[in-house]
This record gives sequence, structure tokens and C-alpha cells, in this order.
Amino acid sequence: MRRSSRLALCVATTACAAVLAASCSSGGEPSPTATGSPGTSSAAAAKITVPGDTWETVNPAAVGLDPAKLEAIAKTAEQGKSTCLLVSRNGQIAGEWYFRGSTPTTPAAVYSVTKSLTSTLVGIAQDDGDLRLDDSAATWIPQWKGTPAEAVTVRDLVSNDSGRQWSIKIDYEDLIQAEDKTAFAVALPQDRKPGEVWAYNNSAVQTLEEVLRGATGEEVIDFARERVFEPLGMNDSSMTTDATGNTLTFMGLQSTCRDIARLGYLMLAHGDWNGEQIVSRDWVDAAVGDSSTKMNAAYGYLWWLNREGVLAQPLAASDISAAADTTTKRGRLVPDAPADTFWAIGLGNQILQMDPGSGTVVVRLGTPEARPVPPTFGAEEASRVLTEALVD
Repeated sequence: MRRSSRLALCVATTACAAVLAASCSSGGEPSPTATGSPGTSSAAAAKITVPGDTWETVNPAAVGLDPAKLEAIAKTAEQGKSTCLLVSRNGQIAGEWYFRGSTPTTPAAVYSVTKSLTSTLVGIAQDDGDLRLDDSAATWIPQWKGTPAEAVTVRDLVSNDSGRQWSIKIDYEDLIQAEDKTAFAVALPQDRKPGEVWAYNNSAVQTLEEVLRGATGEEVIDFARERVFEPLGMNDSSMTTDATGNTLTFMGLQSTCRDIARLGYLMLAHGDWNGEQIVSRDWVDAAVGDSSTKMNAAYGYLWWLNREGVLAQPLAASDISAAADTTTKRGRLVPDAPADTFWAIGLGNQILQMDPGSGTVVVRLGTPEARPVPPTFGAEEASRVLTEALVD
């Protein structure tokens, strides 16, 4: 199985997951880094220009990208069941391709890319003083008060080391079928102490809906529209709700290649959008600058990282009997890509890739296969923009 397919298994929202059990606790909040780019990199920090109200298109060569290499990567994307591929640098579109009837304004489900948006909403709420990472989530989830779950902090939820009950069946059958997904997630028991186990836990991330709603006093769907979509010009994006009206925070975002690229630029620009600080620089540096837990070097605050260290191992959707994979593997998600590359990734290889060193954003959306079968197009293929097409 290709590395990109293994990665897709790890981050899918409705059919597969990753778990790593370990006897180490989560680290503290990563400290902001000194250069002009999130994380640490040997590359010079790129000066980030975000897109304007209307996207501009530029010849790839004018922004240091090889047109022929981009065309070859786009061909791979088309063969890999993609619906769109967008490559951008300096706030301009250097290459854009649409397949299978998709258009620049056709919204599609981006699955767990939603989690990275949720991370940004948590950061905004912290900037507003509505919550703090080290607050007990029970502050806004009264059912957890006086129970072992009271030890779970907001930081634990965005780091995925909360110790909330997890299994493939719970996350990928029961949660999906629940009409009130927030109530279902909140009612699950506390299996382990926070910081004892890392799990790609959809149910735990859905409890952030109650945290955000209680902390901000707004429905999360409205908070996202007012604080992210409208300021960034993400005009074709919307969060969705469950049958009872709860905003989905672990999946459910509907968006386009162009809109998702704007979210990527927000992160590259340290939260600054044409002079308006949408989310603080400190939050961006903490969310994508370093691993949030020693149990998975590839994870920040609901963003995927390319850091060296222990990686969580994917479990196949059919392995329902395997509640956890305690084997360990060391390395980086995409060894050929720069160490400070980071991603938002959803089921079926919905990809948002940012490279701080070059100021490059790549978005790929495609067929939502639960277990992507080659040919496909994942993070490894997206990184070819950096390793093959980037010439300046």
C-alpha cells in the first residue's frame, strides 16, 4: 500500500481510524517559533500574500513553478479520482484543474478537513477570552462534572489524547447513525486518563461543539460563518448540522478547492488577513508548529504535521475487532516533504497542504473512498508540487 493510502486511512472520518496507546502524557503548548513561518524550517521564511476578493491567475513560471511538472501532477490527480486540484503561490492561482463535472463553485464534502477548521474556531474563542486550552471541558459540558471526564481539558480534545471511549464501531457506525451526535459523544464514558492514549477520536472532537457553543454563546455554524468564512471570502463554504441542529465539528464542512485554499493562506499568514487578525499568531504557531503530544509526532491541534517521531498506525475499516494498534513506527508522514509542511486531511484524501518555506498552498478534493484504492492522490502526491515542480 502506498504511503498516501496509509495516511488516508489514518485520517478518514467515516470508515477508518488510527490509535496509538502509550504511557506518556501530552506535551505542553508548543512555543511560537522565531521565523516568519509556522513551525521550524531551514528554508527562508516566505513573505505571505493572501488572495484578494477575486482570485488572480498567474503563469506558473512567474511564481517559481515548472508548468510541465504541474501538468504531470494534474494528470496524476485526474487518474487518481480527483474532482479538483489547485496550486497557489503568492496568493495567486498557478494551476487549477477540475474533473468529473466539478467547477470552482461546486461545494463538496471535505470530511475531516472540518477538524482543522474547528481548531481555528477554538483558537478564535481563546483569543476572545471565551475559553482557555487548559480549561476543563466540563466548564461547558455539565454532564462531565464530578466524573472522571472532568479532567479532560480543551487542549486534550484538540490534541486527541482525551482518553474518551473510542472504538471503530463507536466512531464509524454508532456516531454516524446517531441523530443527536453531540449528545451521543458527550454520553460516552471516560476510558483512560487524559494524556495516556492517543486516538483519532471523532466523538471526542464532536464534544467541542458543546464547548464552543457554550463558550461563545453562538451556534458554531454561525460563529464559523461570521469569524472565518465571511472575512476570508469563503463564499461557497458552510458547516452542516445533525438531525437535531448541532453543528458537526468532526466532519460536515462543505467547500471548494478555492475556498479551502483561503483557509490554508490564513494559516501561512499567521492568522492575518489583509491587516485583520482573524486568529492569533500564537494560536497558529501552537496549532501547527510542533506536535501536541509525544504519542503522535504527526499531530498538532487538529492539524497534521510532518514532524519526526512516533507515528500512530492506521487500522483498516474491516479490523473492527482490533480496538487499538499498540505498535510504534518512527518517521515522518511524507519524508520527502519539508519538515514544517502541514495538512488538513479528510476521508478519501481530501487534502489541504501548506508549505511555509515557499508560501505554497495545494488543495485536492476527490471521490470520498473510505479506503482509497490506487490509483489515488494523497499527501505524498500533493508534496510533488514541492519536490518536483517548485524551482524557485
